[in-house]
Amino acid sequence: MDRATHAQREFLSFVRKEALDAPDLEILEAQEPTLHKEIFPWTKAPAMPLDNVAVPTEVPREIWITDTTFRDGQQAREPYTQDQMVRIYRLLQRLAGPDRRISMTEFFLYTRRDVDTIRECLRLGGAPKVTGWIRASSQDVRLFAETSRDLRKEGLALDEVGILTSVSDYHLFYKYGRKGRKEALEGYLKLVEQVLDAGFAARCHLEDSTRSDVFRVVVPFVRRLMKLAEAHGTPVVIRYPDTVGVGVPWDVVALPRSIPKLTYVLRHVCGVPADWLEFHGHQDLHLGVANATSAWLYGAARNNGTLLGIGERAGNVPIEALVFMYAGLRGSFDGMDTRAITEVARLYEDELGHVHPEYAPITGRNFAVTRAGVHADGVLKNIEMYLPFDTESLLGVPPRVAITPYSGAAGIAFWLNARNGARTDPQIEKEDPLVQRLAEDVRRIFEDGRMTSLTDREMRSLLAKHTAREVHPSSA
Repeated sequence: MDRATHAQREFLSFVRKEALDAPDLEILEAQEPTLHKEIFPWTKAPAMPLDNVAVPTEVPREIWITDTTFRDGQQAREPYTQDQMVRIYRLLQRLAGPDRRISMTEFFLYTRRDVDTIRECLRLGGAPKVTGWIRASSQDVRLFAETSRDLRKEGLALDEVGILTSVSDYHLFYKYGRKGRKEALEGYLKLVEQVLDAGFAARCHLEDSTRSDVFRVVVPFVRRLMKLAEAHGTPVVIRYPDTVGVGVPWDVVALPRSIPKLTYVLRHVCGVPADWLEFHGHQDLHLGVANATSAWLYGAARNNGTLLGIGERAGNVPIEALVFMYAGLRGSFDGMDTRAITEVARLYEDELGHVHPEYAPITGRNFAVTRAGVHADGVLKNIEMYLPFDTESLLGVPPRVAITPYSGAAGIAFWLNARNGARTDPQIEKEDPLVQRLAEDVRRIFEDGRMTSLTDREMRSLLAKHTAREVHPSSA
């Protein structure tokens, strides 16, 4: 039997009605780790076997974005100062809007700076909700409980914590010294119960779920977590990370790589409510945003990301991308202040020393800039031709043109009109004599060996040669 046929039969056997109604499946111990080497051969690209079993889409009634800028995002850069984190948190509040569409963020608890920052953010109130994050150890559970008690004395509520609960055999066998699946998972369950017993909500991070033994490890473990949640009357959120970015957004791909199938299994085999199900993606193979969108499409209500996608290795799913995917699914931004995205990018570049790619989607300096003359000509005729949306209205970034050897008269006309504030009804046509004279100047500059685009200051100098007065909307 080939891999695809085996995967198909396995999936169908576990999602049939008898299996769903059966009591808890046992965590199946293994003498050797299941590393899915036929899918992840190490010396080759990861394979993508198709089992051709489609699962239905199921967009939750409400969906949210969640944030890990201060946890996963901070693991990829130098630590933020307290002031920087509070300023970023304020921008997250603006972006979340009155409907709190960015519903939570998470913080480390290990330094005085971490706790002081949590205190300041809690004092601000509102969304995103402030939560903690800990490793899977009793010591860390005590640290969280003590921190929460101290904050409670000040009238501040830190009542939810995320716990790292790795589930792939890559982690269960090698990170934990080959203690075995059952011992590791039973240990996680005890820690979660400690958190629930203390009156807090838990969030279990199923690290490396896209390389896990889904039906023999993830399913029985998550079913046990749902029973704990039911017994305590307290939520246990299930975050399922695509830790090394090998997930794919197609339902006909076999587990463990298929995000639609993994989402379906967590919802319908494990019984996780949509509101408690949260995807966490990475960009290693460029599919983070697509995977996150598929998680929403197939039943997860929460999607986790970082500002600008800053995160380990190739980064996390960018929150700014999730904002636009959210609006695409909902037909509205539901009050999210999208202009805060541009302020975030400027803060990171101007004050935090972040080198942001100029070509980055949504936030890059070139996002609303055209360089080709034929594109500028198109935008002169219809501003929507080469832009996906109104960048000035939604991001506070007006369309611009860079003057290059390929800009031509159309690019220069666009540059002049942008200076004048004219967008939909250009006041200066590319046939205008002023445009033609400027185009000739630009042609000569590049014929003399210029390699980089002309700056606005250089263009203003050229303009001054040909007119004794500045071009204004009232006089152009």
